[in-house]
Amino acid sequence: MFSTHPLTILAIDDHPLNLKLIEKALSKEGYQVLCADNGLEGRHLAMTRQPNLILLDISMPGEDGFDVIRALKRDFATTAIPVIFLTASHSVKSKLKGFQLGAVDYITKPFHPQEVIARIRLHLKLSIATNSLITAQADRLRQVTRAQTSLLPTPEDYPDAKFGIFYKTMEEAGGDFYDIIDIAQEIKGYFVADFSGHGIETSYMTYSLKALLTQNFTPVYKPNESMKIINDVLVELLPEEKYLTACYLLINRITGLATIINAGHLPVILLPASGDPHLIKTDGDILGMFTDATFGIMQFKVYPGDRLFMYTDGLVESVKNKITWCRGADTLLPMFKETPRLPIKEMSHRLVQRIFTTAGPPEDDILLLGIEV
Repeated sequence: MFSTHPLTILAIDDHPLNLKLIEKALSKEGYQVLCADNGLEGRHLAMTRQPNLILLDISMPGEDGFDVIRALKRDFATTAIPVIFLTASHSVKSKLKGFQLGAVDYITKPFHPQEVIARIRLHLKLSIATNSLITAQADRLRQVTRAQTSLLPTPEDYPDAKFGIFYKTMEEAGGDFYDIIDIAQEIKGYFVADFSGHGIETSYMTYSLKALLTQNFTPVYKPNESMKIINDVLVELLPEEKYLTACYLLINRITGLATIINAGHLPVILLPASGDPHLIKTDGDILGMFTDATFGIMQFKVYPGDRLFMYTDGLVESVKNKITWCRGADTLLPMFKETPRLPIKEMSHRLVQRIFTTAGPPEDDILLLGIEV
């Protein structure tokens, strides 16, 4: 819309005199005018030339104006182009139908060229303002996305943590979160969470959560004590009805012990160095909702070569297929068993690819964190 090229108006009307009048009047004002005398040709020009605005006659043989605007609004490439109807009808029903189908205005025939010019100017100004607002909002969301992503550690940041990650959001600001807590050289914490809801508000809360993890997951506290402190703060911090599920996995590679603290989250998958994968199920309350919350605790031995996988419900749930995470988690085990044992940095990506090749496109954010002991 801010190009130095002339703004383009597409006129679709089966009356040659109307097209000639429109073309002459608009050309004098500096517009580039495209003309079509039928709906099919008009839709083709709209698709290939991407005009800034369309003047569309309602009554035409073959495809009438209503047919044309339906097709334009169904197509992603043309849906945002403002359409002004040209009509000889004074019927309120006909005009309302045009608005319902997506027209921004109508001009009654016979029309005066100056009225056409005035309506075009008005709706181009509105379109420019709307597009500017959308662009500005998109830029802000991209900044939020970059800021949120910058919080998330990469395997290169923590080579001693021996992990691989697949992380993808459905919106600019996702509700899934993970972090790596560097307790000591051979002792690492792995945290995965899923906020209720998405959007900018959720993305800002991840900043607070990351700070809480850094402050409280330390050798001073036992893991369950750390989770309790974090919950107490989140109860005070989160808006009403906002909460998160979370799981914290602490691996002590010196003692060979793993500890899981579960806050209403999905079970961890253990893939032994030799043996079949299985779920490690622990119950627990969600974070940020109850002051007296209790969390599931599990401690067990791990060995070099064992792998553990933490994930969020977007990996297993499907509203379309009516699959909840309780049932969906079990369906992952055969895929973990059959997937080749790739380096841990690659395995999460291969697993996600395999899961959604079978299950169809994802319906929510996806997070899969793979850890090697």
